[in-house]
Amino acid sequence: MGQEKLSACTTIIVGKNQSTDGTLYCARSEDFDCLKAKNLEIYYDTDNGPAEFVARDSSFRCTLPAKRLGYSAMPDFSLPGHWGSAGFNSVGVGMSSTETIFSSDKALQFDPLVESGIAENSVFNIVLPYIHSAREGVERLGALIGQYGSAEGYGVGFIDKNEIWYLETACGHRWLACRMPADEYFVTGNQSRFRKYDKSDKDNYLASSDLVEFAAEHGLYNPAKGDFDFHEAYQRDELLDTTYNYPRVFGLQKMFSPDIHNDVTKNTFPVFAKAKEPIDLNAMRRAFRYHYDGTDHDPYLHSNPKEPYRPVSIFRTCQTHIITVRPWLPKAIGCCTYMAMGMADLGVFLPYYQGVKSYPLPYTVGNEHSSNDSAYWKFRHVQALGMTDYNNYAPIIHERFLKFEAECDERQREMEIQYMTLHEEQPLRAQELIQNFSDDILTRALAVADELTEELFTRVCIDTQTKYMFHGA
Repeated sequence: MGQEKLSACTTIIVGKNQSTDGTLYCARSEDFDCLKAKNLEIYYDTDNGPAEFVARDSSFRCTLPAKRLGYSAMPDFSLPGHWGSAGFNSVGVGMSSTETIFSSDKALQFDPLVESGIAENSVFNIVLPYIHSAREGVERLGALIGQYGSAEGYGVGFIDKNEIWYLETACGHRWLACRMPADEYFVTGNQSRFRKYDKSDKDNYLASSDLVEFAAEHGLYNPAKGDFDFHEAYQRDELLDTTYNYPRVFGLQKMFSPDIHNDVTKNTFPVFAKAKEPIDLNAMRRAFRYHYDGTDHDPYLHSNPKEPYRPVSIFRTCQTHIITVRPWLPKAIGCCTYMAMGMADLGVFLPYYQGVKSYPLPYTVGNEHSSNDSAYWKFRHVQALGMTDYNNYAPIIHERFLKFEAECDERQREMEIQYMTLHEEQPLRAQELIQNFSDDILTRALAVADELTEELFTRVCIDTQTKYMFHGA
């Protein structure tokens, strides 16, 4: 399996002291193909889980522990039980996988990718159901990479109530993971971003055992020239990156940290950065809707599909998730993934609590063909209509979806207050409360999407009639 592929994501991670209220954020857009409908899944704890993972579209196989934690997942329709992408397990550990990244050709000469190794579509489902902390997630995935090898390059985020870890692969069997600083944030777009590695600092770094030695042995790193640089030793940096990847990092760091002065053409961006203002959920939603808004590089404002700067928000996004942990709350409500199906800029972020046991049926069905019984396709209808005339239709979509998000935020606050009065002494009522809230909000969102579709379709008809009027006498 080669490295070049269509999948291309953006990741944002925010430490708990960098957020407004101590919330931890681990978030990513999954940019692949607009026809890859998302069907949400929930699995339950079991002592008799599958003994083996068998990849559906590669030759990868691996053994699995019999004891499996329950977990939520959001695979595309064609890979049920695979490529779970994002979610929480039953002990409150969250995971986002994966961010496509690329090792250098030189590094791959000495440690090639393994065709039958772990591909991006397998990482989530062979790790999340078997870990009890973010650090344990790194340790398990790292051991699996060492045993089976990687079929492609990827970055993976792990989050729990205490910390966030992010792992980046390096060629076939090597990797580096860093504990995210609590008082900074991290952004990346389809490139390895890590540089520093302190082998003696086990609290903040984990890596394959011979990461530095292997690089030195094969001429990827010269110790005489200074400290080890993971990116320089193992990762790709090409002309394509200057327009496809650098601008996203540049733009998001400029959004959060306007006082940072970087050259968008050079990969000198800080790995971790401090935001000028604390980051909240609204700031995260804005970041994933970013498309160089209002600038010369805004492809939607200028109706320019050939814009060289690749935006964060693009139409082929399958979903964008913002995994949040508020450690002072019970995990059923303290662990929540906000997810927008399809294109984030013309989508709506909805809450998916760790404590829910099921989703409304439309969120679990859909395939590669538009269907009105699928939540994914209902949101896609809005987005496709909006993109026919972005400058006229996008403001209508933005206004209605932002209003719904604000209403949802308020209703969440009210529900969570009720939940806290119930969860210890009346846990069944608390569970019923959160499930009813989830079902209601997710169902209401579909009604809003239907209303927008009808409004936009009416306007498309009016505009088409005006364009092709052919007046009579």
